[in-house]
Amino acid sequence: MAAITLPALGLFVTTLGVAILSPGPAIIAASRSAAARGRQASMPYAMGLAIGASFWCLFALFGLTVLFRVLPQSYTVLRFLGGAYLLWIAIQMWRHAADPLAMEGESVAGPGFRQGLALNLSNPKPALFYAGVIMTIFPALSTAGAAVIYLVALSVEVCFYAAVTVLMATGPMRRGYRAAKTAIDRIAGTLIGALGLTLILRH
Repeated sequence: MAAITLPALGLFVTTLGVAILSPGPAIIAASRSAAARGRQASMPYAMGLAIGASFWCLFALFGLTVLFRVLPQSYTVLRFLGGAYLLWIAIQMWRHAADPLAMEGESVAGPGFRQGLALNLSNPKPALFYAGVIMTIFPALSTAGAAVIYLVALSVEVCFYAAVTVLMATGPMRRGYRAAKTAIDRIAGTLIGALGLTLILRH
């Protein structure tokens, strides 16, 4: 088995970081939650999103993508269920877009760790992304090497989602969100709904 080199790890971390920050349902949800509820209330949600995303790396490392190739119907079912869940989240955002926020201080109402985990597990596309990146950068991995790659992916996911939560929970971001809550929630709901619909319809 080929050794894991620092340049290869650097490329993996960079590629993963760019992918995390690209517009997607999880990053939209994490940003909105932090702006609406503050850092303390939103951090468990962010950690659920991070760990849910990292599970797709684990699944890719240990064969889920092989199942997708052998039984394409399994991927189709996961896409449909995940897309339906994203559409449900989008509808809830639209329904509650005009709801008032709590008064001063951080609101504790809203999604937590389990909801974050469920959101990132609703989209199986990261499994294919992880599989493609890992196969390209690390074509031959031992079990120990796979464990190292998973721990690196988990660390990157946790750090990025935590950073987004801290940034979006700053005073200026929260004030901006409060001033335009209805429009922001409806835009976020539309984007998440479009991503869910794309997940269902894309072959």
